[in-house]
Formats: sequence, C-alpha cells, structure tokens
Amino acid sequence: MRRPRLFRAAPLAVVALVLAPQFVRADDTEDFLKPENWEGRTDLWKVDPKAKTVVGETTEDPKYNTFFCSKKKYSDFELSCKVQLRDGVGNSGVQIRSELFDAKMFKVKGPQVDVGKGYWGSLYGEGVGGMMKASSPDTIKKAVKESEFNDYLIVAKGTKITIKINGETMVDQDFAKLPGKDAKDAPKDGIIAFQVHSGYPKMRVEFKDIKFTDLSKK
Repeated sequence: MRRPRLFRAAPLAVVALVLAPQFVRADDTEDFLKPENWEGRTDLWKVDPKAKTVVGETTEDPKYNTFFCSKKKYSDFELSCKVQLRDGVGNSGVQIRSELFDAKMFKVKGPQVDVGKGYWGSLYGEGVGGMMKASSPDTIKKAVKESEFNDYLIVAKGTKITIKINGETMVDQDFAKLPGKDAKDAPKDGIIAFQVHSGYPKMRVEFKDIKFTDLSKK
C-alpha cells in the first residue's frame, strides 16, 4: 500500500530566501564614541563608550553655550539615544553637520536638534539664523516626558532631516538652505556635538544607549 506524502518540497525560491544571509545595518557606535574622537571642556563633559553614554553637568552658569564635539565630520547618519534633563531643568541639544569655530570655549554653529522645555525636537540654527523648524506644541505635549528619559531618533540623509521623540515625528522635511537673510546652503557634512546651555546655575543632561550608524558608507 502506498503511503501518502506528508510534506511537499519547498519551492527553490523559498529555500534560497531562507538560506540567504540576512542584511544587517552597520553599527558604528564603537568608533563614534571613542574618547579620542571627542573634545570639550573636561570639567563639564564625560563619555563612557562601554555604557554608550555622554553626560554634561554644570555646577554654575558657564555664561556661554559650550559643546562636546566630535573630531570627525559626518554627512548622512542615523543617531538614536535616550535623553534626560535632570528634573527637567536646563536646555541642551545635538548639533548635526556643524562647525567648531572657537576651540578654546568649544563654541559651535550649525543645525541643532533641540532638547528643552518648549523646544523639544525642534531643528534650530545655532549661530546661523535661528529656528529652522519648530516642533508643534501639541506634539511636544503628547510625546515628551519633561523630567524623564525620552527616546530620540535623528536621521540626516541628503537634505532631509527627520527627528522623532518617543516614536512621534517632530520634524521630517528637506532643508536645502539655512535660515536667515543670507539663506546660505545647508552644510552637507560637519561635526556632531552635544550642548550645555548658558543661563542655568546648575543642570545635568545625559545621553544614554547611544547608537550611531554612518549612512554615508558605501
């Protein structure tokens, strides 16, 4: 008596798909967070590559905005992290495609992904003309936990900048030009930098679980 066949041979296309190596996006975090890739006021900043954390803390008003700056320049990239302003106090941000113009005080100019009350997730032109795209107050209220850790996602690809907080889209559009009367072309690459803002007697900002992918690599 002939026994019934219980299994059919899988189509070759399905077998090939299962056996084919899966695409895995590169993770450049280790190289990005190497201490030798960073410069800034050592009394205010520390980087822990093993914990994937950057912390900025002041005990008095620095009187000027100062930054923890990458030495390498980046063009297209994806950066994700959790960000907290302790007790919701202070203001910070992540500079992208920016320029260090004062190596003594570590002052920077260029587009900034904002961190702080009323400005969470906005794209601001630090030293280059002011606000580029303000986050909606309603979206900020919906997405942000003022004194807790918030998930940030920043994607820069070509002229398009995307900013998300806790999964909510704050900014997602092309920025071919900088703001201001001159309307200069937006930079295609530059440093990445974390900010400690002036005007606060004491503040602490922590960026943790940092993950960085260089999208410009071929």
